[in-house]
Formats: sequence, C-alpha cells, structure tokens
Amino acid sequence: MATDLITARTISIEGHGGDPIEAYLATPDLSTPRGSMIVIHHMPGYDRASKEFTRRFAELGYIALCPNLYSREAPGASPDDAAATARALGGVPDERLVGDVRGALSYLRDLDGATGRVGVIGYCSGGRQAFLAATHLPLDAAIDCYGAFVVTAPPPGMPWKVGPIAERAATLNCPLLGLFGIEDKNPSPDEVEELAEALREAGKQFEFHLFPDAGHAFFAPDRPSYRPKAAVEGWAKIEDFLDRKLNDRGDQPCAPTPPRNCRSPVAAREPTAGSS
Repeated sequence: MATDLITARTISIEGHGGDPIEAYLATPDLSTPRGSMIVIHHMPGYDRASKEFTRRFAELGYIALCPNLYSREAPGASPDDAAATARALGGVPDERLVGDVRGALSYLRDLDGATGRVGVIGYCSGGRQAFLAATHLPLDAAIDCYGAFVVTAPPPGMPWKVGPIAERAATLNCPLLGLFGIEDKNPSPDEVEELAEALREAGKQFEFHLFPDAGHAFFAPDRPSYRPKAAVEGWAKIEDFLDRKLNDRGDQPCAPTPPRNCRSPVAAREPTAGSS
C-alpha cells in the first residue's frame, strides 16, 4: 500500500566479514506490516539518485535499504570520488557483494514492522549484482535493470574485475524481473536472450521486458539516457511484480515454459499485443 508518510536516514549495518557499512534506510508508515526492498546502487555509487530510488520504494509501501558498497574504499568521500576509487580497484568483489546484501537482508528480516519478505533490485552494475545475490541468498523477488556482464566478461581495458555469472541461473532462489533497453549494448538484446534461455533451461520463474527506443540507464532522470515512456512503463512493471511477489496480491507465477508466458526478449521485440 502506497503512503506519503516516510522517514529516511543513514544507518550502519553489518556487512561482509562483519564489517560495519553505511546504508540508507527509508521506511513508510509501519502501522501495518510491510515487505522490504534492498536497493543496490549503480556503478556511479551511493549517490543522490540511488537514495531517491530508495525513497520511492518507501512511498510504494516497502521498507527500503540501500547499502553503500563503497564504504570500505572511501568512507566519507563524495559519491564521485568513492566510485572512482572503487573502479580503480576493480569494483566490488562478488563475494563481498553477496556478504553485504546478506547483511542488508538480515537487518530487514529482523526489523520491527517487517513481514520478512524481501526483494532486491539493482541498476547497471547493480542489476548484475541483484541477479548474483538472488542466486546465493533466500530472497523473495529480484529485479535486474539492465545489468551488464551477466553472460559476458567486461571488454579488455575496463577496470571492472568481474566475470560472467549466467551459469548461476540454476541456483536462482526467487522469481526474477528483468527490464532492458533494446538499444543497449551492455547488455545487448542477444545477451538478454542468452540469459533468458539459461533461465528457461533451469526451469526458473522470470519475466523479461525490452523497451523500444531505450538504451542503458533509461530510468535515470538526470542523464541524457533517460527515456520517460520506458521509465514510466518500467516502474509500472516493478510495482505489479512486487505486489504479486511480496504482497500476495493476485500472484500468477510466470511459468518458465512455454516461453510465451515469460516472454523471451526476442519475442518481446515484436509489436504483439501486451508486449513491452
């Protein structure tokens, strides 16, 4: 249930290895139990845009928590400086990311007023990390917004030291929503289809949507890549997905086969009725 009454503040949670890390917590009115969302920030860091996304989930009625994945590299630094430092070091190691999200999950499951149902969402590098977390942790829903390098490695010269993780599709622990731009290069539509095929083969529940006239970072209103139509439609799909997966409202599981129910990205490119 959406609400105008929210509070937001910076807190400290226990991350990977027991490290204390900074996090941004936004909570709605807790007079009724609420589901929760973990927001994984994009590669530019724990910035104003990431906190705005976090508050939006609170406005939608979810307890939302955004851990600062760069807390160790540059404590107290500006988002730009922290992101530059993290990139120079190769980005956030996958093992540490999972540990930090595990800490966020534990915090939310123990919070008064929470139902215990927790989803995760990430944008850009966070999209890949949301998928990664959902293959390791007992989450209830996951949303990948144009996460790059899930099925391919970064190109030579890119400082991000990660590898493909599509082989982890078999260990996905919850339904997955994927939102992608058809003009994106990382991930490209072909890469999205490759991930969809891996999920179909593993028998997992997923819903993928590709948006025409949209590329990478189409949700970001402060960037030239922003595409209002795709962003509005994307938020509607996020709200519907979470309502079904975290709130038990009219859920109709997206069957992994046949693929028309969980539309493959290739099929979604066609101008068929109900396609994105």
